[in-house]
Amino acid sequence: MARIGIIGSEGAMGHALAQVIAATGHELSGGIDRGGCAEKLADASEVLVDFSAPAALCTNLHAAIGAGIPIVVGTTGLEEKHHRAIDEAARVVPVLQTGNTSLGVTLLAHLVREAAARLGPEWDIEILEMHHRRKVDAPSGTALLLGEAAAKGRGIDLADKSERGRDGHTGARKEGAIGFASLRGGTVAGEHSVILAGEDERITLSHSAENRSIFARGAVRAAEWLVGKPAGRYTMDEVLGL
Repeated sequence: MARIGIIGSEGAMGHALAQVIAATGHELSGGIDRGGCAEKLADASEVLVDFSAPAALCTNLHAAIGAGIPIVVGTTGLEEKHHRAIDEAARVVPVLQTGNTSLGVTLLAHLVREAAARLGPEWDIEILEMHHRRKVDAPSGTALLLGEAAAKGRGIDLADKSERGRDGHTGARKEGAIGFASLRGGTVAGEHSVILAGEDERITLSHSAENRSIFARGAVRAAEWLVGKPAGRYTMDEVLGL
């Protein structure tokens, strides 16, 4: 059993994590939110789980480095500078970063990568996601994760092929593009569909999150898996052995 510290403990994910930690027999070593001391939490923990905000990421990574413990980063809305910071931290401690800690989404991304690799660029790929009205980033971290999976399957750079926010006279769809559409409303925990549209046929791979506890369960599983690993940057694929 591991001593797990929660960063972002007062948010919806923080509360869900605390419940799952208790239910699985792990020890909750503490939790902090905005203004809390990540260093003290890290010193009391064997592993940190971060569902806070991008602005706090560097501080949280430094706390993990200072204590010499692993950290699971589930915070979304990250930019390139954040990924560079994660790469730097992963040289010293184990870091698992993901846009979605759900085990089901992890498997979905694997299936998307396989489908994209086997179907040619004449199959159009569109990613549709919907979340609750309070979500502040778009596309969602999960949608981007799925887009990266599709791009990896095709051996292309998502940044070069991504199409977002179509409006007005946009012209014909570019071959090989990966499109994104984001919907917001109500209390939706998370809906994601990857549509592969070919000539006269269409494949849809989907995942529905009915409760945030699925993300908490995946994050706790990732945290316990990460304890004892050497320094490096890890993924949810490795947690599932994909």
